[in-house]
Amino acid sequence: MDRIDRAIVGHLQKNARLSNKELAARVGLAPSSCLERTRRIEAEGWIQGYHAHVRPAALGIGLEALIAVRVERQGPEVIDAFRGAIREFSEVVGLYYIAGANDFLLHVAARDVAHIREIAQDRVTSLSVVTYVETVLIFEHERIRELPDLLATGD
Repeated sequence: MDRIDRAIVGHLQKNARLSNKELAARVGLAPSSCLERTRRIEAEGWIQGYHAHVRPAALGIGLEALIAVRVERQGPEVIDAFRGAIREFSEVVGLYYIAGANDFLLHVAARDVAHIREIAQDRVTSLSVVTYVETVLIFEHERIRELPDLLATGD
């Protein structure tokens, strides 16, 4: 990716609803060239999707939490089995495979505290590979929409 590709990605991170014409003007390209570059960037997987930022309460979400999980061992079959099982939980909105005392961090969305307890105590701990679970309630969080361009200095 060159400077112009990164500019396209940067603008789309800020506002994925920009028209191609407006995006082209912001990066200094003809609309046809901008569209070609944007399609190539998408095809190469640099942009993985476009999303709407939805207010949680609009979907009945009253509480979010982080659930730290340890599994019995680090073999690929255990990791894959855990990931596969967790992907079936509709309340899990983020799955992080991490280093440190815990193996995974789950970001979950729930109706209330009782729902969080049911997810953590009943469903996550029922998975045979899980040996430890710790839940932390999220009082408030801010979603940061843009990734930093760490390549900006080296074209």
